[in-house]
Amino acid sequence: MILPSSSLERFLNATANRPHDELGMHPHRVGRVAGVVVRAFVRHSVACAVVDPASGEVWPMESLAPEGFYECFIPRRREVFSYQLRVTQDNGETRQRHDPYAFLPTLGEQDLYLFNEGNEHRIYDKLGAHLRTVNGVPGVSFAVWAPNARRVSVVGDFNGWDGRYHPMRPLGASGVWELFIPGLRAGQWYKFELVDVRGQVRLKTDPFGTYFEAPPGNAAIVHDPRSHAWSDSAWMQRRLKEAGELDRPMSIYEVHLGSWRRRVEDANRPLTYRELAPALADYAVEMGFTHIEIMPIAEHPFDGSWGYQVTGFFAPTHRHGTPDDFAWFVDHLHQRGIGVILDWVPAHFPRDSFALAEFDGTHLFEHADPRQGAHMDWGTLIFNYSRNEVRCFLLANALAWLDRYHLDGLRVDAVASMLYLDYSRKQGEWVPNRHGGRENLEAIEFLKLTNDLVHHYYPGVRMIAEESTSFPGVSRPTAEGGLGFDFKWNMGWMHDTLRYFAKDPIHRKWHQNDLTFGMLYQYAENFITVFSHDEVVHGKGSMLMKMSAWHVAEKAANLRALYGHMWLWPGKKLLFMGSEFGQSAEWAYARSLDWHLTQYLDHEGLRLLVRDLNRVYREEPALGTNDLNPGGFRWISCHDAQASVIAFLRVDAGEQSLLAVIGHFTPVIRSGYRLGLPRRGRWQELINTNSQYYGGTGLGNHGGVETEEVAADGFEQSVQLTLPPLSTTVLKWTPSSA
Repeated sequence: MILPSSSLERFLNATANRPHDELGMHPHRVGRVAGVVVRAFVRHSVACAVVDPASGEVWPMESLAPEGFYECFIPRRREVFSYQLRVTQDNGETRQRHDPYAFLPTLGEQDLYLFNEGNEHRIYDKLGAHLRTVNGVPGVSFAVWAPNARRVSVVGDFNGWDGRYHPMRPLGASGVWELFIPGLRAGQWYKFELVDVRGQVRLKTDPFGTYFEAPPGNAAIVHDPRSHAWSDSAWMQRRLKEAGELDRPMSIYEVHLGSWRRRVEDANRPLTYRELAPALADYAVEMGFTHIEIMPIAEHPFDGSWGYQVTGFFAPTHRHGTPDDFAWFVDHLHQRGIGVILDWVPAHFPRDSFALAEFDGTHLFEHADPRQGAHMDWGTLIFNYSRNEVRCFLLANALAWLDRYHLDGLRVDAVASMLYLDYSRKQGEWVPNRHGGRENLEAIEFLKLTNDLVHHYYPGVRMIAEESTSFPGVSRPTAEGGLGFDFKWNMGWMHDTLRYFAKDPIHRKWHQNDLTFGMLYQYAENFITVFSHDEVVHGKGSMLMKMSAWHVAEKAANLRALYGHMWLWPGKKLLFMGSEFGQSAEWAYARSLDWHLTQYLDHEGLRLLVRDLNRVYREEPALGTNDLNPGGFRWISCHDAQASVIAFLRVDAGEQSLLAVIGHFTPVIRSGYRLGLPRRGRWQELINTNSQYYGGTGLGNHGGVETEEVAADGFEQSVQLTLPPLSTTVLKWTPSSA
């Protein structure tokens, strides 16, 4: 035996951390005889031989341990040559295979340098598991970042999950471990087995894994995420062409894929990606939504987290099918003219021991100090944005979703929690930044860089911030000192408006400010006006049940008036699924929406109204293409609190299209209500949320009104209106009759 017994013991005890130094083929001398030595560690084998495929020569190997460790000295072969192993297995079969330890690293020094520097934007193509052909040999290359591990092995269904048989090599001081295993193929399950600095064995899933098995196993599955043949070139070209046109109609339908619809007759299972795509596309097209926004579908172990506690950041969840199925889902929606936005979660990750937490036995991805690394609200961990490799991981994650799955936007979750070091913390529970302030400087720089890289690599993709504070410049370019997002959710407007509509109409006259205050900051950001999933959970009630009224019909009238107000107010639109037809119950992630309610006019009328509001929003130049222009909004009247009436104008950039919006939010009829308007002529009744078609009484203005030469509200002409109870009315100036 040439191998020192101490080295053999390291392999047998699974402590070998530089396996390529001894396994594989190496030049060697025995006495004065030069040659090569070959060593192999093969599971479930009883004999092994070295084969030279070029000459056909065979050299039997000596068994050094019954676990399958073999050695062979080949004299007079002074240089390493290409060889294979002929293995006799313990079941009597003989197979010839390539040796994993005969291959050079599949990662170059430049790749590793850029990763350690934080600037390898495509690191998802390097780390993880990748199907490759090396020197004409197909297999899978594995690479993982674990700088503080003593030993790392690939374990899986191909080696009995035994960490002795495929130990990885460390690549210099990069902290990356690598191994190419020939003969492996797509569909095989694997994890990384690490020995930490304390000698503890940790079994971890792949941080860069592209596909995972279901809990509780959570193994990664070798998969090629680029295998789908895309057919959305027309959509992608259009997106690129419109990249600079930020102020375009955007009406977003927020969807939780697991509960939009379910197969009740099939054990209440969620729909697959391929079942969802045509059904969602049909519905979104019918309803006039321009985009769907899917709640997080990156792999997560707990259904009840709704996808917000991610363990597989690069993998669409297995719950609805394969990554190819998800690509098909996006492709189909694109072909139907619907954009797809993903809810992305870079703010935190769960403590599950099989995933990122204490990955190599140290606080690798998270801060070690709980004042920086522990999320107080969700019991999760906060990424260490100051660490180059962590920043690289997250940047690459954002880019990977756009690259591999052609997504049209990322809605970034919980941005406020990233911006502030004292977010949801008491005095003494947080660590100030280097200037003594509360801003998380590293997270801010990370967000800026992410937005800039997305816009650089994928023009036309929209970056959207869920940000609930008054942090300045969230949706301003980084060159102008902003964070670089395209849009920000308008949380202030949402809270104020819901507070108003939750009040009994008799009290609303005291709270007119809830409806008008938002205009003071409306154009400080590029806002999306939202009623999201957050508003219909945790005892908050559904959108319908939030409305102040005893009877469903009156609640529906309130909600119709609210939606009319929302769609005509400046800003892009987002509505959570089920809210469009007045779901009565709070949203529940494990059951389908109550689609049966649409047989009743109170609910179906709401749905039809949202459909028509989307149509008007898309078609009227004063709306969807003039949301971000301060000149596109003017108050007509915002002071009539006694009647709970507000009225405003929406106009297009050339002031050729004018819409007057009148909200009346008490349950009485107001006849002969005089309202000043800026143009003479006929004003067509474009929308009346009290229409019988929507479930209202039908009271309105008989299709339109003519102006009279009576001054009102600062205009020389006015109209007399009938304001239906609890309604929003939209009038359109008709130039032909002026």
